[in-house]
Amino acid sequence: MAKKIGLVAMAAALVVLIVLCQTGGVVLKKRFAQNEEVSGKAEAGKNERVVVIDPGHGGLDGGKVGVNGVEEKEVNLKISLKIKDILKQENISVVMTRTEDERLAETQVEDLKARVSLMNEEKPALVVSIHQNSYHEESVHGAQVFYYADSTESERAAGIIQEALKEIDPDNTKAAKPNRTYYILKKTEVPVVIAECGFLSNYEEAEKLADEEYRQKLAEAVAKGILEYINAG
Repeated sequence: MAKKIGLVAMAAALVVLIVLCQTGGVVLKKRFAQNEEVSGKAEAGKNERVVVIDPGHGGLDGGKVGVNGVEEKEVNLKISLKIKDILKQENISVVMTRTEDERLAETQVEDLKARVSLMNEEKPALVVSIHQNSYHEESVHGAQVFYYADSTESERAAGIIQEALKEIDPDNTKAAKPNRTYYILKKTEVPVVIAECGFLSNYEEAEKLADEEYRQKLAEAVAKGILEYINAG
C-alpha cells in the first residue's frame, strides 16, 4: 500500500514538473518574442541616413512668381532634385515629396497634410523643405532658413544649413530664424527646416534663381549643410 502511495506521489510530482516546464517554456518564448519585437521596432525606427526633401508647391499651386516671371514651384523642384542627386552620391537615402510638377492633393490644405504625413511616416534624420521668398521691398535679398522655435534639433540643422548658404553669398547677413506658425514646422514629429533659397521679388536674385549653375550652387550648399548635420549626429 505504502509503495502504491509512493508511486502515485512520484507520478503527481512528475506531472507538476512537466506543467512547470511547459509554463516556463511559454513564458520564455513570450520574452524572446517581446525582445525580438522591440528590437525590430528599434531597428525600423533608425533612419539616421534618410532625408526627406520637400519641393514646395507644385501643380495648380505655383507659389510665388518672380519679377522676371519665373515660378517658385519650378525653382523649388529643380533645386530639390539636384540636392537629391548629391545626397545619393553620399549614400544618403532620399525621399522626395514630389518629383514632378504636381501637388499631393486637390486642395492646398490637404496637400500640406499629405506632406506632413509622409514626413512623419518616414521618420528621417531631417526634412528640408525648399522654397523661395518674396517681399514688398525689392532690395531685400538673401537665403534664410526657418525652423520650429521649440525644436533644438531643427535649430541646429537650420544654423548649419544657413552658414553653408552664406558661403555662396558673402553679402547675405541673414541668420536662421525661429517660427511657430508655418504648418510644416509645427505639425511634424521630426526635425524639419524650411530653406528659403532667395527672394523672387529681387530682380538680381530672381535672375540667379532662374540660372541652372546658380541653382547647382544652392543645392550643393544645402546638401553640404545636411551632411554636416547628419554626420555630427
